[in-house]
Amino acid sequence: MNPIDKKLLEAAKRVTAHRPKTVIDHIIKYGFISTEELKQTYGYNHPPRAAGDVRDQGIPLETFKVKGSDGRSLGAYRFGDPSKIEGGKLGGRKILPKQLKKKLVEKFGARCAISTEEYDESHLQIDHRIPYRISGDDEGTDRNADDFMLLSGAAQRQKSWACEQCQNYLVNKDLTTCQSCYWAFPEKFTHVAMKQERRVDLTFTGQEVKIYQKLEKIARVNGSSIQGEIKKLIK
Repeated sequence: MNPIDKKLLEAAKRVTAHRPKTVIDHIIKYGFISTEELKQTYGYNHPPRAAGDVRDQGIPLETFKVKGSDGRSLGAYRFGDPSKIEGGKLGGRKILPKQLKKKLVEKFGARCAISTEEYDESHLQIDHRIPYRISGDDEGTDRNADDFMLLSGAAQRQKSWACEQCQNYLVNKDLTTCQSCYWAFPEKFTHVAMKQERRVDLTFTGQEVKIYQKLEKIARVNGSSIQGEIKKLIK
């Protein structure tokens, strides 16, 4: 096993969260950790998420192939280039101050940034406009509200899934690409997770549900989708 760079070892000391620390300690001891070990030894049924936790701490990992216990090829992780340590992420995500949500509500209203629907404040979650894995986080409590958005639980799950499939999130990690993405700035975007698309998330509430039901009936009769019927009406 090759010696581990001192910069990586120093960075590793700042990681205290259980799951990433478990992965890091194993790599320090054995040189790498396989997806099989993550599942069978540590009980992490989604190995990429465990590796993602380490990357979220600012520590680079490389993915490569090894032979599993049954002889099959499977994924494994080892430390990456020390020059790619992201100092702004060391120590993990910072706790967002309580007053940040108040700032966001005062500036944007108690509404989901994606659907623009109003919610009780307790049902809205604070989310980084640009994913933490790309932008990192600032120290201190004086956060710029423009760097964050309020999302409903459903919208946050949608955004998380879309980002995790995006080439920019996985490989490029370019801030400017995120800055023009629908999931970061739905009010002014030029792409949706690097796809040349335009998107509108439309929610029907209260008496508007009757409109939705009419559209649903028309779509069923025409053998089309509700989205398709809305586009027809616009045309």
